[in-house]
Amino acid sequence: MADGNRRALLLGSLAAVGVLAVLFFLVGAGEVLDTLLAAEPRFVAATVAFTLCWLAAWGLMLRTVLGSLDVSVPVHTSVLVYVGAVFANNVTPFGQAGGEPVAALLISKVSDCRYETGLAGIASVDVLNVVPSLSLVFVGVGYYATTAAVGDRLGTAVASAVALVGGVVVAIAIVWRYRETLTARLPALVSPWVGRLGRGRYDAAALETDLTGRLTRFFDDIERVGTDRWRLSVVVALSLLGWLAQAVALTAAFAAVGHAIPPYVVLFAIPLANLAGATPMPGGLGGIEAAYVALLVPITGIDASAITAAVLVFRGGTYWMPVVLGGIVTSTLGVHTLR
Repeated sequence: MADGNRRALLLGSLAAVGVLAVLFFLVGAGEVLDTLLAAEPRFVAATVAFTLCWLAAWGLMLRTVLGSLDVSVPVHTSVLVYVGAVFANNVTPFGQAGGEPVAALLISKVSDCRYETGLAGIASVDVLNVVPSLSLVFVGVGYYATTAAVGDRLGTAVASAVALVGGVVVAIAIVWRYRETLTARLPALVSPWVGRLGRGRYDAAALETDLTGRLTRFFDDIERVGTDRWRLSVVVALSLLGWLAQAVALTAAFAAVGHAIPPYVVLFAIPLANLAGATPMPGGLGGIEAAYVALLVPITGIDASAITAAVLVFRGGTYWMPVVLGGIVTSTLGVHTLR
């Protein structure tokens, strides 16, 4: 790991610890711990089970996307690779932006496809996950608005989500519109700088040719994914299934600490809280937990300590379990590749 990446990870981890410490101080660490110790084991197990359903659904989603790129991956391998991708996202700053390169490398290793093809596959999965998430936000908030007034905090969160996603969509549209220009000009701009930074280890002309080829194949792969309508429908359906599995997991986590939460609240709380995953903290650790508490306390009226405990049970499944399983998968695949 480069010194800059190591420093960013260290600072992000310290920030996550700091945010969690402040959160526990504000809600009462003792009360949270007591609630966790009294959690109902069967509902904790249900949280873990539905988390596994989420990972399986999005692993199949990745397999379907790769299928449109003529990359064949067994079902169990695609799920394991996706778990490894979640692991990479959870241990690098800025969520998917930090984990996608690692996930693309995993895909290329297990399927013998080109790196840029793996990158196109995992990037497509991340982008397509936005469509069902926004739909769930609007459905959940819309139903909530029929039963209660939408507060400033929720309104701000929804507006922020729309603005962020809108900005990403605009950026993607611009890149796609000018992809031929980028392919023609970007390698010529980047290659000399890389050559200088590499202190003569890289030939600028060869690097420019290589980058041009990689960019061309990357955009071609993205286009193939976008034009396969049948597979796109399956991918969106699997994405929605994964989001709903997370929703059930969060509901089970609240049941584990003795509270019920309305289904329509869960539908919009998960996508909105996950926006905190774009922070420099690894996998949004600390930020996502705080976002859940900030959103759910005024909406549900449940004590902050109970909400924090439920969120910790839920994040135990959606964050820590993929970290452990994904770490094992990534290490195993790395050893297998070396052999």
